[in-house]
Amino acid sequence: MEWAGLFGADKRPSETQIAEYIATPLWASLNDFLRENYGVQPSYEYSGCSAQPGWNVKYKKGGRSLCTLYPMSGFFIALVTVGSKEEAEAELLAPTFTNHVQELMRTAARVMGARWLMIHVTDEQVLDDVRRLVRIRHKIRGVK
Repeated sequence: MEWAGLFGADKRPSETQIAEYIATPLWASLNDFLRENYGVQPSYEYSGCSAQPGWNVKYKKGGRSLCTLYPMSGFFIALVTVGSKEEAEAELLAPTFTNHVQELMRTAARVMGARWLMIHVTDEQVLDDVRRLVRIRHKIRGVK
């Protein structure tokens, strides 16, 4: 069954249910990275958006979005925006990203002045790209 059909707007899934549905250690790895490096806790929100309906997990720091995570069966999607402040640094790193993220960087439409990258996190290399893009959005103290 698809994620949107498992939990309605009135029935928020637990962290365990989300992790079991996604069924990849990459999920825990990104969540641990965000919590440990940014000292943030996830916010669970239900979206009726036709592009990606259902429950999602948002991480914010200092009022800015770090990323939004969308559970999928066997993987997850990480939405990371690249705004005008991050544009130059992201462009410099783009050649080092996986082919998947490079293609998204080239083709992502701009929404409200930012590129919205819907990154399908399916392996460790793509996960590393997500971590690097999040670090561009919000630096980790003591890490360059």
